[in-house]
Amino acid sequence: MAGAVTVRVARLDDAAEIARLAGQLGYATNTEEMHRRLGVLISHSDHRISVAEDAAALLGWVAVERRRTLESGERIEIVGLVVDERARGTGVGRMLVVDAEQWARECGFDTLCVRSNIAREDSHPFYQHLGYVRRKTQHYYIKRL
Repeated sequence: MAGAVTVRVARLDDAAEIARLAGQLGYATNTEEMHRRLGVLISHSDHRISVAEDAAALLGWVAVERRRTLESGERIEIVGLVVDERARGTGVGRMLVVDAEQWARECGFDTLCVRSNIAREDSHPFYQHLGYVRRKTQHYYIKRL
């Protein structure tokens, strides 16, 4: 890492680096597609995407969403978090989660939730260390239409 790390709200010109980091998370995409997605999400008040950067590069991002569901009402949820493989274990992930928590508070919430794929075993102790408590394990189904 090169110098101090800062967290800020994502901009459209971050699309290439956000796409690169999404690939590290297992969601490969190209810059153009990420630019399109980012444009939609950053213009929507129910979404916040923040990035962590140093003087040299983007080191990670967090995507947070305000959700409204019939069964459980409103909540704020981290829907994506990735830290560059070279910056893991340096506090960047914690900084991004703190930013997400602050946004949740600003939106009037006192709880933030996150879902973590059971296969992402390194992320479970990370969230627990930050005070998150596991509530359930679930299966995710998909059907091509």
